[in-house]
Amino acid sequence: MSFLKTQSLKLQVKNLSKIYTRNGTSSHTVLNNINIDVKNGEFVTIVGPSGCGKTTLLNILAGLENSYSGEIHIDGKTVNPLTPDRIVVFQEAALFPWLTVLENVEFGLQIKGISKNERSKIAMHYIEMVQLSKFANAYIHQLSGGMKQRVAIARALALNPSILLMDEPFAALDVKTRTMLHHQLLQIQRNNNKTILFVTHNINEAVYLGDRVIVLSANNGNIKKEFIVDLPRPRSLDHPIIESITHAIIEESKQADFHSDKREDDDEIANTIATAAATI
Repeated sequence: MSFLKTQSLKLQVKNLSKIYTRNGTSSHTVLNNINIDVKNGEFVTIVGPSGCGKTTLLNILAGLENSYSGEIHIDGKTVNPLTPDRIVVFQEAALFPWLTVLENVEFGLQIKGISKNERSKIAMHYIEMVQLSKFANAYIHQLSGGMKQRVAIARALALNPSILLMDEPFAALDVKTRTMLHHQLLQIQRNNNKTILFVTHNINEAVYLGDRVIVLSANNGNIKKEFIVDLPRPRSLDHPIIESITHAIIEESKQADFHSDKREDDDEIANTIATAAATI
């Protein structure tokens, strides 16, 4: 973390608010006066209950949502929604099944007009980085879930974005695969000095990966608290600092605005079970 003290600001979010209007008569504030400064090369994780605006925030930063108030600056300049200076990796890999791994990673480079030889060279560099060289010519249906996410990460990195935005990219993976991808992502981030904003429901994951953890509030639509993880990498999940910060965030989660999330989760589970039972 100490090296970040000398780093310049990569991303500035100033007074960002997002309000959804319902039927033109009522409104719901999802984000309320959000202010975030992210330094170059910083790994920031974002947690909070369902409905607190985590994904909305990421979509705004990605340029996928343009109806908001406030300012967003990257390297001191107002963001342009049409430029690929930030790329999103979603929970679902969103790959093209009719293309090979290599062709999927090349896709964005092809759109940018990069020559075939050059884009193949760039794509293979990042495919090797995520350790999928042997599968460069495989099709998506031939890959495991973890391998698909690695392809999605390689495709994002191939465009050399200033900021990598990740929306619960490992949520659907098993523990072993998720742990492996944690290690690979941190290695990529360290080797390429990428600035990363990573949304997750998994508090332990947030603390393990992040230089800083931002906790969003569901009730107020703003930042509830921030936690600095001043711990060098590689880290151990059972390190006292990791455990202490994780416990502190969990204590925050016991407060009122997280209780509604628990009820929503319980209702969702109940509905899922009922739906599954109906299909048997």
